[in-house]
Amino acid sequence: MDTRTEAPPQPRGTVEGRTVPGGPIDTIETEVTTKRRRPPVWVLVIGAIVVIAVLIWGIRYLAYSTTHQTTDDARVDADTVTVTSKIQERIAAILVDTNAPVTKGQVIIRLDRTDEQNAVQQARAALEAQRAQARAAQENVALTRAQVQAQATQGVGGVAAAQSQIASASAQTQAAQQQADAARAAIAQAEAQLKVAQSQVPSGRAALARANADLQRYTALVRSGDVAAQQLDAQRALQAQAQAQYQSALDNVAAAQTAVTQAQARYTAAIASTSAASAAIGAQQGQLQSAQGRLSESDNPYRVPATQAQADAAFAQAGSLQAQLKTAQDRLANADIRAPIDGVVGAKNVEVGMAVAPGQSLMTLIPSKGIYITANYKETQLGKVRVGQAVDITIDAYKGVTFHGHVASIAPASQNTFSLVPAQNATGNFVKVTQRLPVRIVVDNPPADTPLRVGMNAVTSIATGK
Repeated sequence: MDTRTEAPPQPRGTVEGRTVPGGPIDTIETEVTTKRRRPPVWVLVIGAIVVIAVLIWGIRYLAYSTTHQTTDDARVDADTVTVTSKIQERIAAILVDTNAPVTKGQVIIRLDRTDEQNAVQQARAALEAQRAQARAAQENVALTRAQVQAQATQGVGGVAAAQSQIASASAQTQAAQQQADAARAAIAQAEAQLKVAQSQVPSGRAALARANADLQRYTALVRSGDVAAQQLDAQRALQAQAQAQYQSALDNVAAAQTAVTQAQARYTAAIASTSAASAAIGAQQGQLQSAQGRLSESDNPYRVPATQAQADAAFAQAGSLQAQLKTAQDRLANADIRAPIDGVVGAKNVEVGMAVAPGQSLMTLIPSKGIYITANYKETQLGKVRVGQAVDITIDAYKGVTFHGHVASIAPASQNTFSLVPAQNATGNFVKVTQRLPVRIVVDNPPADTPLRVGMNAVTSIATGK
């Protein structure tokens, strides 16, 4: 008799309490887990697109970075111009303000020009005077030549002329003596006329006094009505006549006194002429010797060259004064300080009334043309950089705008070379530092609506190729 008892039936998929794979419960759980881990189709599509985009962008970035050298150590730059004064003066007017546009040749600062104008006038007057002296000196050369020739001729006839002058001096002495006698007689006649004129003065004075008294009396009678006004008019006429006669007597006295004085002067002159004529006889004898001396002087060969040298020196001095006038005119012109370039006033360092010195900075002008980019590249990036290569430029101020340019020049040395204290690497403490060299980049046809201003930060990428 089989005493074994059968175990109770186990559910399918379990063996002694353990789950056997392949059971219905395990199958359900596996299907649920499979459905939970499988993403939706649209996620897979988006993921594929992102991967493709990243690959495309990465390939393009890799291709661009391998053919371009990029740096963000770049800025917009320009060859700014500092406006200075050539003369020391006081500012009279400033015709532009900060940030104002200017054109080449425009007057931007006007200095006080009073001293410069006076200097020009003085220089011009000195030049004209010197030119006149130079012309006179040149004329003197011709005059000297003529004098030399004339003196040679005069020397021959000098003796005869001196002898004739001696005879003439004797005749003049006699004539002067006669004039002295006539002048003495004229003095006596003039004195007699003076006495006659003086004798007429008292009678004229008395007549005038009577006429004045009668006029006063008739004036009183007319006022009282005792005498007619016509008689007063007649009396006034008589008073005027007496006044005229008295004045005529005084004039005659003055004229007679003048005649006496003139006669005395003529007598004195005649006496002097007599003495001079007597002295002329001895003087003419001395002229004979002078004529012989001039004849010897006319043979001097250095007179004309010496005079010509003086004329040349006068013309040379005129040339020096002409240069001084030009200098004064230049100083006057420098009183108007003009813009040397077309641009914009970036900084104004002076005000009206300030005294400026030559070379002092007055304004800083930013040029309206010739703006460029200064990009400081590492030395390790410049191996394939060449002048003329294309450059892509982005400016921090204009997001999304790409400018295009080209390499204009590459600095011949690093920035450290031009510092005040260049690095001197000694043996034993040497530290290698990658240097940067400035590269000048010119922007090709920048758009007008995105102006480049000096100092803006930029990012440049130079197309160097493979």
